[in-house]
Amino acid sequence: MKTPAEIESPLTSEALADKIARRSPKEAVRLIDAQDPALATGALESVNPSIRGKVLRAFPEDRLSVLLAQADPDYARQWRENLTFPDDTVGSMMEAPIGVLRPDTTIAQAIEELRALVKKAFITYLFVSDAENCLLGVVVMREMMLGRPEQKLEEIMLRHPFSLRPRMKLEDAMKAVLNKHFPVYPVCNEAGQLVGLMRGQTMFEAQAIEISAQAGSMVGVEKEERLTTPWARSLKFRHPWLQLNLLTAFVAAAVVGVFQGTLDKLVILAVFLPVLAGQSGNTGCQALAVTLRGMTLGELRSGRELVMVIKEALLGLANGALVGLTAGAGMFIYARLQGHHSALGLGTIVFFAMTFSCVISGVSGAVVPLVLKKLGADPATASSIFLTTATDVASMGIFLGLATLFIH
Repeated sequence: MKTPAEIESPLTSEALADKIARRSPKEAVRLIDAQDPALATGALESVNPSIRGKVLRAFPEDRLSVLLAQADPDYARQWRENLTFPDDTVGSMMEAPIGVLRPDTTIAQAIEELRALVKKAFITYLFVSDAENCLLGVVVMREMMLGRPEQKLEEIMLRHPFSLRPRMKLEDAMKAVLNKHFPVYPVCNEAGQLVGLMRGQTMFEAQAIEISAQAGSMVGVEKEERLTTPWARSLKFRHPWLQLNLLTAFVAAAVVGVFQGTLDKLVILAVFLPVLAGQSGNTGCQALAVTLRGMTLGELRSGRELVMVIKEALLGLANGALVGLTAGAGMFIYARLQGHHSALGLGTIVFFAMTFSCVISGVSGAVVPLVLKKLGADPATASSIFLTTATDVASMGIFLGLATLFIH
């Protein structure tokens, strides 16, 4: 059954491209099925290649063949090639190489070639390859403008240009071009043959899409879910993570249950449990955010993990001690107002509990994404669920444990 959005009349290719970009791959397939194939392929030409690849992969093979039959043959051939590479790799998003000439081509001949090429594609550089299609160099337009018409491209080309590999993950490609800032990057296979082009804008758009999904991933919202996702499918995506969160909450509750006798004797402790849990949770989230950012931007190099964990432990110690002084003073004043005879002891317990809890929370915020990555999982997936469990258990366990020792 088609939704109202799928049967509204009539769409332009630009409007359809916008709708495709805002939907999950499965929802985009249903939307495209409701449109004229020629309109659909025109829209797919406009969306980011990372989105287009995910949508095309969601098509059954028979329907995909019908759809691609309506596309420009050059586009259809390139899209098919893109699908041979894993999702979120350079190869899955690269464009067909265009503007590729031989080294003995003169500037005058290259200009004539450009007259025809610019009518069907946006040309930034010319690429020079040999008879085996191995990339030899790149020619920028400035050098052609300043060169003599009879000069050959091999005389003005930039030799040994930087290139990407088709099977590089998007994240690795972003790290590799971090200090390059070129508008277009050649993509070469292991033999050095030019197999495609990757636009810098395409990479950054794809990475922005990926990063935008991280906030939801951290709390168990799948990347595939959109605002337009039907509620039943959203329930399927979200509910398992909520069950996991409930299970971890039982773990924290069990810790409190172990010290129920202490709480019965010192009811005043219950007032400060949320304070400790909240403060240690914030400390852990700060460490988690910095760790994920470092992993995304490639700042966290192999072998530097221990240094980062130690840094977060020291930050947790310093921040915990400072907020512990404030929280301890608060407990002391509150206990005195309640007429408790051990106000100073309770304030001291809060200080030490806050300090140790923030240390553990900081370390957990750094370790959780590292462990997930080591296990082959997305470092952002449900990180906050595991982090919340660690911080709750640590803060409540340390606080109530010290209070129990204090009573005895």
